[in-house]
Amino acid sequence: MNIAISLNDDIASEEVVALYKANQWSSADKPSELMKALRNSHSLVTARVDGKLVGIGNAISDGHLVVYYPHMLVHPEHQGRGIGRSMMLALGERYAGFHQQMLTADGEAIGFYERIGFVRAGRTVPMWVYSGTEH
Repeated sequence: MNIAISLNDDIASEEVVALYKANQWSSADKPSELMKALRNSHSLVTARVDGKLVGIGNAISDGHLVVYYPHMLVHPEHQGRGIGRSMMLALGERYAGFHQQMLTADGEAIGFYERIGFVRAGRTVPMWVYSGTEH
């Protein structure tokens, strides 16, 4: 099995939507907006196994102080193999030394992010105006 992690990879809508659907993320229901969002990210990281897209993540940043990681997902059949960790390490290298790196995590993702060094942000409370059903 050949795993390739790439920053700013060229992605096709069909493969991205399939990955989001496999993870039951509601943004798969808005493919045009999803693709624009990913392609306009400050950074995009992908993971491919034998050429097939199995993971994707992105970063939104001011380029100097703050970075936010809104999407990080790995196909359920490939989870637990270090792919998500490798993608986060690639993004982390790009934003090393930034004043603030942040994300929102829920469910099983909380433990994943804690294992790679993220901690709860003090007494902050996550808040949002959200029009999706889940992710």
